[in-house]
Amino acid sequence: MRLIFVNRFFHPDHSATSQLLSDLAFALAGRGHEVTVITSRLSYDDPSVLLPARALVHGVKVERVRTTRFGRANMVGRAIDYASFYASAALALLGAARRGSIIIAKTDPPMLSVLAAPVARLRGAVLVNWHQDVFPEVLQALGLMRGGASRGFLAMLRWLRNRSLQRAAANIVLGPAMARHLAGEGAPPASIRIMPNWADGALIRPVAPADNALRRLWGYDDHVVVGYSGNLGRAHAFDTLLEAIALIGAMAAQPHGDDAALARRIRWLFIGGGAGMEAMREAAMARGLGTVRFEDYQPRERLAESLSLPDLHLISLRPDMEGLIVPSKYYGIAAAGRPALMIGAADGDIGSLLLETQTGRVIAEGDAQGLADAVLAFARDPGMARQHGLAARALFEARFALPHAVERWCELLASLPAAGKDQAG
Repeated sequence: MRLIFVNRFFHPDHSATSQLLSDLAFALAGRGHEVTVITSRLSYDDPSVLLPARALVHGVKVERVRTTRFGRANMVGRAIDYASFYASAALALLGAARRGSIIIAKTDPPMLSVLAAPVARLRGAVLVNWHQDVFPEVLQALGLMRGGASRGFLAMLRWLRNRSLQRAAANIVLGPAMARHLAGEGAPPASIRIMPNWADGALIRPVAPADNALRRLWGYDDHVVVGYSGNLGRAHAFDTLLEAIALIGAMAAQPHGDDAALARRIRWLFIGGGAGMEAMREAAMARGLGTVRFEDYQPRERLAESLSLPDLHLISLRPDMEGLIVPSKYYGIAAAGRPALMIGAADGDIGSLLLETQTGRVIAEGDAQGLADAVLAFARDPGMARQHGLAARALFEARFALPHAVERWCELLASLPAAGKDQAG
């Protein structure tokens, strides 16, 4: 099959969409398919980086288009970067696609399907929309566009997006809530396929504390480490986290008691980036929360150590974002064999999974005391934490390992109408 992926980031970039796309593209090329990736020359968090315009990586043809390079520092600059990628990627896609090609449009930048749908129709290609999130609803839920003019603009974007859903041979979604949302927006039910994200279980594996060089390097000895890894953005409210850290810090300051001694062993580790991460750092400093540490994204080859370092992981998603975003960081957590605490909706895609499989707990947004109590419960009972972690790794191996994802994708692509075939007329 001739496959053309479109996404703003690709290998060697470390962003989540890049890593997922890289895993899949390399695996499909390894199975003999002709794979092209149209992407940018940018790095996710460093606009000064300029990657080569063309490359052949593990059998994948990479075509990097020119864009502006304002980066993620402000919304206006980011919007300009998006617009320049849309224009350059559309031209590249017009040149690369032909009858029988399968175009897989991801959602970085948002709404790539609107660009890809007319190109697919013009070239006689098959369109697959791979939804990592749902725009423009995310913008609306975050309150980033308000007022009468904004409502009209968002309605127009939604109409264009929905047209592209209806023209696609398949609309890939990450969970049931997202599937329900797109069905409600008019995506043909037969086109909607639930395909959860994954992690590479060969790369990310459980590493025991005694064997974890990164844990030793960062000075975590007899501590109980609670970690957050990845992007902390506007969809991941951090107020509950901050208050729980303060509550446990206040307990640790008490001179006597078993809980005070336990609280003094707890450390909080945040690895990654995003607007919320910087706000969290500033708030922690302002409140003098000395048990909190912040580190940059870790290189891919250290993911086993960085994801295994915490004894307990945090996941956060605002309840009003359910159906629009799925916190895919869970799959790396499960691969590392660690339990998770989800701050969000118990009936959401990840919240319900944690409860159903007994691989973690769910705490309502705003319930800082409940989060503090859950952290203390796991810290008090290492056996419970170990049991949840073992269940998480078993779940991962059964459902969310990379080979399972590749098989699902191969089955999907082979089932598409005229997949990989040149059609006459």
